[in-house]
Amino acid sequence: MDNNWKTKTLLIGGVIGAVIGVIGALVLVQQADKAQSRPKLTAGDGVKVGLGVLAVLKLLAELGAR
Repeated sequence: MDNNWKTKTLLIGGVIGAVIGVIGALVLVQQADKAQSRPKLTAGDGVKVGLGVLAVLKLLAELGAR
């Protein structure tokens, strides 16, 4: 019974992450459609996204530590 909350937390986090990922991809596709071109993501764009994700994870870790 003690691990029940852990499983729920992992499942909810996974679903939220997947939904956010799909929404992000949808926004990217819509912007590409408006520009009538394929999206061009550079290594710099990937670094920016990665740092943003790390910042969110750090915030969540700090909230969980309280």
